[in-house]
Amino acid sequence: MTPDPNWLDPGPFLRGVAWLDGGRPVRADPGDLERLPWDTRERAALPIGVRLEFTAADGARAVELRYRARVPGSTDALRDLAHCFALWEGDRCAAEWFTEPAEEATVTIPLPPGPGPFTVHPPESQAPVVLGVRGLGGRVIPAPRRPRWAVHGDSITEGWWSTRPAHAWPSAAGRALGLDYVNLGYAGSARGELATAQQLASLPADLVTLAFGTNCWSGVPCSAPLLYEKTRAFVSLVRRGHRTTPLLLVSPVLRPEAETARNPLGATLADLRAAMEEAVRELVADGDDRLALLPGAGLLTADDLADGLHPNDSGHARMASAVTRAVRASGFAPARAAVSAGRGSA
Repeated sequence: MTPDPNWLDPGPFLRGVAWLDGGRPVRADPGDLERLPWDTRERAALPIGVRLEFTAADGARAVELRYRARVPGSTDALRDLAHCFALWEGDRCAAEWFTEPAEEATVTIPLPPGPGPFTVHPPESQAPVVLGVRGLGGRVIPAPRRPRWAVHGDSITEGWWSTRPAHAWPSAAGRALGLDYVNLGYAGSARGELATAQQLASLPADLVTLAFGTNCWSGVPCSAPLLYEKTRAFVSLVRRGHRTTPLLLVSPVLRPEAETARNPLGATLADLRAAMEEAVRELVADGDDRLALLPGAGLLTADDLADGLHPNDSGHARMASAVTRAVRASGFAPARAAVSAGRGSA
């Protein structure tokens, strides 16, 4: 507890939170980590997509955040990434403030005139924890809660190669849809692990999106029949906790090196994509009218890829637009007045 009564508990301001581990936002159930692969556990410790949302009152001219972040060592591969706090108002980045990771520090972010609402996206690479929030010159108030959207996928969902956290496709689509997006993208993982499906089933949400599959071509390879069965099993387990929750599956997006090349089990990415899509279409035909498919093959071009695999900012924007259209076209966009926060594990 801080001795300064002007500091507010950051909890009510935080969004994009799935679970808490000792007050720290994490992206996998801390009581169920042993069943997850090591790479999923490692990525789940990073607060990807966690942000603060608030309105300003009584002439507040700035918001001040007290935070703690891991200080990288001299050989840390992430030490040169910008430690940036980005202030957004609606669809516009209003300002960016660059600081350094520290065991404890404070950043002051000036606010534009008006009440907002405002969003602060903290830097993600050094796993910062916000310890306190306060307004300068007036009050800052937690923004109204919005319907919760759980988005599961791999490094593409996690936002790799987007230049800022707010540019990752779940962030952009979440803004467009007016949802509290919870980013459950796990770089290098998301191979249809059924323990992850069970954790998703336990997490309250108003909309669920699954966007995995490319790591089933490489990493831990799948055959097409195996991924077909894994997709059906994954959706079935998610449905145990979300029997009527709208669920959108996005099949793998373009990966030029993998489209026609066969993995050790003889499957191309095109084969794997087709298997996932067949599984979804059959589940819909069997009566799951709250399940929809967004085929991934045509969503991106090679120019939208930063490294032949991960989208650049324009690619993330195109994915966000496609997902936004698919959610709306399916009638899956939750009413903006709906409230899901406060129900979950967060």
